[in-house]
Amino acid sequence: METVKAQHQHLEKNKGGRPTKRVKRTQVLVVRLTETERLLVAGKAREAGMNLSAWFRAAAKKAVVVARLRPEEAALLRMLSGLSNNLNQLTRLAHREGLLTVQGKCRLLLQDIHHILQQVSRDDRKGDSRQEL
Repeated sequence: METVKAQHQHLEKNKGGRPTKRVKRTQVLVVRLTETERLLVAGKAREAGMNLSAWFRAAAKKAVVVARLRPEEAALLRMLSGLSNNLNQLTRLAHREGLLTVQGKCRLLLQDIHHILQQVSRDDRKGDSRQEL
C-alpha cells in the first residue's frame, strides 16, 4: 500500500514551469494598420488594461458589422434622391402659383418618400436576417 502511495505522489509531483494553457491559440491573423490606427488601438487596449491581442479578440467578439447596401437598397436611395429633387421643384412651383394648386402633388410625393424610407430603414441591416425587398 505504501509503495502505491509513494508511486502516486511521485506522479503528481509538480515539475515546475509554466502550467499548460486550457485553450491553445494556434491560428495567426495579420492585420495591417497605419501608425495612427495602431496608436488608437494601443490606446484603447491600454485603457482596457489588455494587451493588443486580447483587445482585438474581445473587439472581434463584440463587434457589430453593418452590411453594405445591397443593390436594391442603393436603387431605393437613388429613387429617394430623385423624389427629393421633385419635392424641391414642387416647392418652387408652390411659391410661384400658390400652395393649393400643388398640395395634392406634394401629399403623393411625401407618401412615396415615406414608403421608401420605411423600406430602407425597416431593420438595422445587421446580419443576414434582412428580408428581400
